[in-house]
Amino acid sequence: MDTATSRRSLLAAGSLALMPGLVSSLVPGLAGSRAVADTLAGRALTGHGAEPSIRLATLTDIHYADADPRGNRYYRDSIPKVAKAIKAINESAAASPLAFTALLGDLIDSRDTPIEEGGLEQEIGYLKTIETHLANLNTDRHYAFGNHCVHTLTKDEFAEHSGAQASFYSFDRPFTRGSGSLHVVVLDACFTSDGTPYARRNFHWTDANIPAHELAWLKADLDATNSPTLVLTHQRLDGEGNTTIRNAPAAREILQQSGKVLAVLQGHAHENSQSLIEGIPYLVMRAVVEGAGVENHAFGLVEVHADHSLLVHGFGTQADHEYTPARR
Repeated sequence: MDTATSRRSLLAAGSLALMPGLVSSLVPGLAGSRAVADTLAGRALTGHGAEPSIRLATLTDIHYADADPRGNRYYRDSIPKVAKAIKAINESAAASPLAFTALLGDLIDSRDTPIEEGGLEQEIGYLKTIETHLANLNTDRHYAFGNHCVHTLTKDEFAEHSGAQASFYSFDRPFTRGSGSLHVVVLDACFTSDGTPYARRNFHWTDANIPAHELAWLKADLDATNSPTLVLTHQRLDGEGNTTIRNAPAAREILQQSGKVLAVLQGHAHENSQSLIEGIPYLVMRAVVEGAGVENHAFGLVEVHADHSLLVHGFGTQADHEYTPARR
């Protein structure tokens, strides 16, 4: 069975399929700039056939710090990994439009340096360093706040020293092919159970919540749009473990009742994983920080098609995902 046929076989209605490393094996090390651009532009690696309506890139869990490795987290290696991703993303954008790059949280890694001994300045320094690289992206950037981003920093401080906007918001991007637009919702679960925003080490990372006022905003926002919607969040809205938002079921109910959500893109868990809940795929994207050396880079290219199918082309250690909604 050839590659295109095997990929087509995964596009059964209502199915979500995972093919780890397929794109990476076809483009080893992303070698060859023009080949990279053509690959990222779509076409050859998918049996979908039609050009996508809109494309975007994803990066998550960079965890940059000037620190020695801990476990499988190689903090300094995140710089060359991100540089490799940015080069390929920019080549892709030059070949075919990219609407934006989604940064799904934890740009930096929080340290235990006491605040009174320079801990705040240390983390701002890490953020400025990684932002210097991210500023080389030739796309718009949209940020989901991660728990490490605001471990020591306040949310205002994180935004001041990065390209981040409000901690939760929405925006629209017109399709580059065909009529219509994509609605994008960015959520913030960096709140404690009593609604206190994360900052100055006032929380435990397992206590992630979307407060009532944000849930009310989410419902109103989805009620107001007629466009297919993509949701971006750092902590997970699926699963039941420590990496999942505590009141995730309440948020999922809003997404499900809207009938407009194409998918949820998430970080935080560092793994390649996917689930399908009430017709909505929840995709956890692979962390940049995991693994030694630039060969363990991780980023994705997401395609949304006119039939609302979703394709994620994974590069490095990021897996591929393919989803075609069931016919209604």
